Amino acid sequence: MEEARTPRPRAPGRGLDRLQAAPVIETVERLHRRIDARFATRGLSDVAAELTVLARDVAEGSVAIRGRLRVTRLGSRVLVGVVAVAALVTLWVALRDAVSGGPDRGFEWLPIVESAVNDLVFTAIAVWFLVALPSRLERGRLLGLLHRLRSLAHIIDMHQLTKDPERLRDGYEPTDASVDPGLGRADMEHYLDYCSELLSLVGKTAALCAEESRDDVVLATVAGVERLTTEMSSKIWQKISLLPD
Repeated sequence: MEEARTPRPRAPGRGLDRLQAAPVIETVERLHRRIDARFATRGLSDVAAELTVLARDVAEGSVAIRGRLRVTRLGSRVLVGVVAVAALVTLWVALRDAVSGGPDRGFEWLPIVESAVNDLVFTAIAVWFLVALPSRLERGRLLGLLHRLRSLAHIIDMHQLTKDPERLRDGYEPTDASVDPGLGRADMEHYLDYCSELLSLVGKTAALCAEESRDDVVLATVAGVERLTTEMSSKIWQKISLLPD
């Protein structure tokens, strides 16, 4: 009887716990070369080139944003400390003066208490704003990239709209308003397949944004882009399945 093999522990640092930018960029560049080799004169090659630029922007921006976020977080923490210390000193001085030479009657303390409460409220608002500032800056950059990816997905969908499998069937009668894609059966299948691959890589590039943030708005936007590309890709595969043999 053979001895049971114990599973070999995986070496740390192999990058299997998160989506890496380098393989995504390499896959996009390879797809761009494939599209350019077959459809160099069509706009789909330009779309693939733009997706390559976007994937690089996400990867390069992730490295740059980490450095800016570290500086911003450090600065916000220093400012939070300054604001908290200033508020405590101001409150302590006010209470000391009020106790040493303040009013004798109870109702005369109301303005002092009200002023102290207002100071604490405004201090809390300032602290909250400074603590949330780094996340807001990160959110703005990522949402800008995700907006570009969503727009690119719609451009890819526009490229496949006129690629109608019915045109390739026997007996098809075009009208004066029909659009001729200028593709045979094999080329149309390749074209639609490339569109599906581009949409999948748009979703993967959007997922790279989620690797750099845990912000709820960013994660919801990434999920929306992935859902959009999946639905568009499903429509394309329905067209591929209708291509005549």
